[in-house]
Amino acid sequence: MAALLTGCVLTGCKQENVFHVNGTIQDASGDTLYLEHRGLAGTELIDSAVLKKGGAFSFKQPAPENPEFYQLRMGKQVAAFAVDSTETLRITAKAPDFYRSFAVADSPVNDQLKEVDVLVQLTASQIGILENQHKDTSIDDMTFLTQLDSVLNDYKGKISRLILGNPGSAAAYYALFQKINNYLIFDPYNKQDYAMFGTVATSWNRYYPETERTRHLYEFTMNALKVRRLQEQQAKLLQEAPVQTGTGLPDIVLQEVNGTKVALSSLKGKVVLLDFVVYNTDFSPRHNMDLNRIYQQYKSKGFEIYQISFDSDEHFWKISGDNLPWITVRDPQSVNARLLSMYNVREIPTAFILNREGDVVVRVEDYSRLAEELNKMW
Repeated sequence: MAALLTGCVLTGCKQENVFHVNGTIQDASGDTLYLEHRGLAGTELIDSAVLKKGGAFSFKQPAPENPEFYQLRMGKQVAAFAVDSTETLRITAKAPDFYRSFAVADSPVNDQLKEVDVLVQLTASQIGILENQHKDTSIDDMTFLTQLDSVLNDYKGKISRLILGNPGSAAAYYALFQKINNYLIFDPYNKQDYAMFGTVATSWNRYYPETERTRHLYEFTMNALKVRRLQEQQAKLLQEAPVQTGTGLPDIVLQEVNGTKVALSSLKGKVVLLDFVVYNTDFSPRHNMDLNRIYQQYKSKGFEIYQISFDSDEHFWKISGDNLPWITVRDPQSVNARLLSMYNVREIPTAFILNREGDVVVRVEDYSRLAEELNKMW
């Protein structure tokens, strides 16, 4: 024993810095199982094994510096898992239903990854149903937006609890970057969602400093913060009067009912009400009747309305807007239009009053005060 200890001291005995993935895949004799790394640059094949009768497999790879993500693949079937340094994972699955049967024994963090996947799939399914209902006009634009917001908030509420429970975990990082329709569910440019990115980035920077994934997360989060602050400054300009010339807001150029394109900038020299609406709503007829009274009262003074419809139904917009006495245009991107976020429109209808120089001077959400605000323009 003394000689063995002496040998270890002289040669520097130490544990091998690797992780092991062992297990069995049932009903997969002759199939090839691939081990792949889900890195920042994409998915990379790192090992493979042809499964024999019984489906046993064993992989060994260098241990990562931080919690890292891998996947096992059979054909087109894929199941992801996380590795946290030097550990041995025991995995079981059944080939005919590889993803659903995939399980990592005694691994709470991988149980959480599976929980995230299930919630993402459920949310994506709910959004798909809403999109189909919106497309076939079973629900209108406003109902679609309201229900979409509810589905996403429900998902974010559940996932936020998982993230905040252990922000330094692989599951927290994994949850943060999940996508539906190729869009991040947690939006790093949204103030509430950004808090999740900041929490995970801070935690990873503490526990795994100077690693590639931590640096990427930190840079991604800081860049998002810079963009969000610029957006907030722009939103503040839109909400607080006066807004100075040169705010950098791009011109709006959209088509009228007759197909003619009209630029908002072409109305410079007039006082303009920039009105954001959806015609296919219960409030629209009354809204336009009230606007018409205002329009008839002030048009002789050089007043114009530039009304943007976000209706998904182009035909309905054309019928509704055809007889209106002011400029009515439509954004074909409907409720997904960038104009809504650009002008920080949180509810519809919302309007802005532009002075004769084309600058936004006041935001209007309470239309009962519209006349009062317009009286200040002359």
